[in-house]
Amino acid sequence: MATRRERLRYWFDNTMSKGTPALIGWLALVTVVMVGSFGVLVYVLARDDLPHQNWNEALWGMLMRAMDAGTVAGDNEGSPLFTVLGFTITIGGLLIVSSLVGVLTTGLDNKLTELRKGRSKIVESGHTTLIGWSDQIFTIIPELVEANESESKSCVAILGDRDKLEMEEELRSRLGSTGKTRVVVRSGSPTEPTDLDLMSLDTARAAIVLSPAGDDPDAHVVKTLLALTNRNWRRRRPPIIASVTDTTNLVAAELAGGGHAQVVDTDDIASRLIVQSCRQSGLSVVCTDLLDFGGDEIYLRPEPKLTGFPYGEALFAYETASLIGIRHGDGSVVLNPPMNTEITQDDQMIVVAEDDSAIRLVRSFPPVVEGAITRPARQATPPERTLLLGWNSRAPKIVQELDHYVSPGSTLHVAATAVEESDSLDRAKVALRNLAVNVKECDTTDRVTLEALDVGTFDHIIVLADDRLEPQHGDSRTLVTLLHLRDMASKSGQRYAIVSEMNDDRNRRLAQVTKADDFVVSDKLISLLMTQLSENPHLGQVFRFLFDSAGSEIYLKPATDYVQPGVSVSFATVIYSARTRGETAIGYRVLAEAASPPAYGVVLNPGKSAAVTFGPRDLVIVLAED
Repeated sequence: MATRRERLRYWFDNTMSKGTPALIGWLALVTVVMVGSFGVLVYVLARDDLPHQNWNEALWGMLMRAMDAGTVAGDNEGSPLFTVLGFTITIGGLLIVSSLVGVLTTGLDNKLTELRKGRSKIVESGHTTLIGWSDQIFTIIPELVEANESESKSCVAILGDRDKLEMEEELRSRLGSTGKTRVVVRSGSPTEPTDLDLMSLDTARAAIVLSPAGDDPDAHVVKTLLALTNRNWRRRRPPIIASVTDTTNLVAAELAGGGHAQVVDTDDIASRLIVQSCRQSGLSVVCTDLLDFGGDEIYLRPEPKLTGFPYGEALFAYETASLIGIRHGDGSVVLNPPMNTEITQDDQMIVVAEDDSAIRLVRSFPPVVEGAITRPARQATPPERTLLLGWNSRAPKIVQELDHYVSPGSTLHVAATAVEESDSLDRAKVALRNLAVNVKECDTTDRVTLEALDVGTFDHIIVLADDRLEPQHGDSRTLVTLLHLRDMASKSGQRYAIVSEMNDDRNRRLAQVTKADDFVVSDKLISLLMTQLSENPHLGQVFRFLFDSAGSEIYLKPATDYVQPGVSVSFATVIYSARTRGETAIGYRVLAEAASPPAYGVVLNPGKSAAVTFGPRDLVIVLAED
């Protein structure tokens, strides 16, 4: 059985473990006991040395001698006993004061260290929370800053599993000033419920779950979604946006989200964009313009005045906005519906506009020059030859997607250092209907090897980034391959369509010197899509329809299929011509400006009355079934 001394010591240890407040309390108690004891001694033994000889004066005198060492200097006229008592309590006071300074210094230092660790709960409302740390942050935050530019104050809160000071320093060095938008950083685990509580999620506008770098990022995303789903929500649950890099993990992520999260399939969207971009240059530029907040965006707008109008006539209803589809009252979305689809009272218009203030109905429809419209006969697409340089985990899906777009008898030649995913490629081959695949293992950065492939005989060339390498290293090898292809094209006089996949958007600017036809930076496009969904969750169905191969997709088709080249017409004439083909025209691309950033010749959502004159190689951007 514990002795009284052991119990007392145990109680004392527990008290001291409570930190700085407990230490200050003990020092205060010792001070009170010491002042009281010496006050009693002075009052009993040296009362004659007190001017008024009362109890209060004894206590006050001892308190002053304990707090101020200089007070004892005036005790030289008192009795020796009074002087000794005053000197003794002064020594005790010095020990207590020095201990108090040490305790306060240590406590303050510990508090500052805790603040640097970012472990305090944020107190914000209407903020966007980024859960996790990855390079996607450096795309998402500038877009949020752009989206919130009109607000007096806005906030982005980040929960990362790195040191708070390191994260803040990297944000400053790569982003610079964020204007009116404050960026608050906290350090913690995205999968730990107690760390998620630091982010004030109940009052957040939206939460974006980021895919971390490293092996199996989808497992971390699924675990974070589980932590969000199972936390105790005291108020409303904000929209939750996440992405997975592997299509096979999509269902697991959606189940982990409990029906409350919108999960973006990075693998599927990126594969489809790479395939479509190789066949129609400029598609990634169009998608980037639709997804970022710097140019045109997609809006939903009720328009009762269009009730009863067919969709084909409503295409001309806006001068500075482009109608692309309808959201019905039951929540279903259809882009580029049949032209005779009647607009009902509960329908919302899906429009592309630079700003919602630009969405205004016109008083009268712009004139159409029917004489300039061309009606070429549709011709069967001949078999195509495509060259795939490089290999990564996304390649088997790219092979399957390409099979959906090419004509029977088409061929795909794969040239890569090592096609390690042979099993997945074999499975992809089994499902192919239109495409024959040939594989050759070689170094795609070697000039002699590239020349031996006779690249001039191919209709399209796709250059993939090797995901087995560090992202910057992979992009460096891609740049070498593109430089060789450019030099070979300039020396032979041949021209081949090249689309390249890049890991880092900063390397895209370096790669522009290679004059490739298009670059797909999947991480950037997915980050832009997630940012749009965080600001406009209701657009989830619109983007799902837009990136789904089952419905209408974005195509860049020859302008000569719509209007006569060299003839000045209004863009309304182009819309009218596309309407006769069951398509919705939303812009065009001028090939003469295809190498000029930032638009690369793409003009999205031009005014209906704007005059355009197309050359023989210019393109019209349409929403179409094929």
